[in-house]
Amino acid sequence: MKSKSGKRIGIFGFGCVGQGLHDVLQENPHLEVAKICVKDREKLRTLPTDAFTYDPQELLQDTSIDLFAELISDPKEALLIVRQALEAGKTIVSANKKMISENLPELVALQEEFCGTLLYEAAVCGSIPILRTLEAYYGTEPLQEVSGILNGSSNYILTKLDAEGLSYEQALAEAQALGFAEADPTLDVGGYDALHKISLIAAHAFGALVKPEQVLRAGIQHISKKDINLAQVLGGRFRLVASAKINAHNRLELQVLPTLVFPDSELYYVEAEFNGVALHAKYAGSQFLKGRGAGSHPTGSAVWADVSAALAGYKYSYAKLPKEEEPVQLKIEGEDELQVYLRTPRPELLPQLPWLQLTSFGVDSRNAQLVGTILRKDLLAHLPALKQTAAFIAQLPSYISANQAVNASCQVLEELV
Repeated sequence: MKSKSGKRIGIFGFGCVGQGLHDVLQENPHLEVAKICVKDREKLRTLPTDAFTYDPQELLQDTSIDLFAELISDPKEALLIVRQALEAGKTIVSANKKMISENLPELVALQEEFCGTLLYEAAVCGSIPILRTLEAYYGTEPLQEVSGILNGSSNYILTKLDAEGLSYEQALAEAQALGFAEADPTLDVGGYDALHKISLIAAHAFGALVKPEQVLRAGIQHISKKDINLAQVLGGRFRLVASAKINAHNRLELQVLPTLVFPDSELYYVEAEFNGVALHAKYAGSQFLKGRGAGSHPTGSAVWADVSAALAGYKYSYAKLPKEEEPVQLKIEGEDELQVYLRTPRPELLPQLPWLQLTSFGVDSRNAQLVGTILRKDLLAHLPALKQTAAFIAQLPSYISANQAVNASCQVLEELV
């Protein structure tokens, strides 16, 4: 399709997101697709073979191309493509949150040095314009907290467990069949995807460049019907929540944890593949954004929004990132206390955690359930050992007492008998 504006785009990748972008471009004749670069020559595709190239350099060295869309899954290859484009002073949009979050300082520096542009709204919350919102409306206002459901795949699974009583395996299979989850779902259900996204949000919201190992992260892969039933008896739902929050000591608290949420939270009503983000600003107050966070067309539409913005000359300002001459004052907090629920089918492997308070219940040869208070840094340090126990770990709000959890667990057992 010939562009009305004379602009040309080169696309890397023709998977779920790449095809979604191509569909969106058919109804937005502002760009001509030069070529689509793919790796597998044998794979059957919906476009004729002359629409594709198998050599990234055919696109990267084509001076007639105005901008690129990098939509491949391999973070190492994605970095090479984005790096070369920026070094050539080109404009490129990307949906590869792992690559961007792990290399953000370098990518920001390349944009400054070579006057290139990198936009990556689609890497964070699908159809929700969270980065644009942070840049445009909160670039100069102090934020107190940004938290939300940032992974549509895991949220779809949790919704099915809660609403339909499916097993984890059944819900995962449905998510995979619908294209919400990959064949290897580890990045989604393990909380890694949400970790990369909250890291990018932290850079734009708080000016913090976060290393993944600094963030407390646990996923939903070990959740069971017993956990879902416990949440229901307590009147809540488990959701995988990522959060970045400034505490009273002006330190940043970062985590990705299954969290028990109740009807007084907007996140309670975020279901299926939707994402939801709550922002709390010092002066502007609170705002909540909700939209589809998984799927070909929602993400493809987000890429198109970045493409349109780039064509109009839009760039991220990174207003809150510290300049070289400015001291970095914002630090990651580890001393704050968390109340957590923990259930493991391997109680004999539980490490000796330094609990501040602990209530143990439902202990038998097959399970142990705990509610305890622990420092974030201590839980983070013991996560590798806890991983060996196949533990499901979730944060409980402080107003839910251990006694309430114990009583709810007893009620669940009575209903199962």
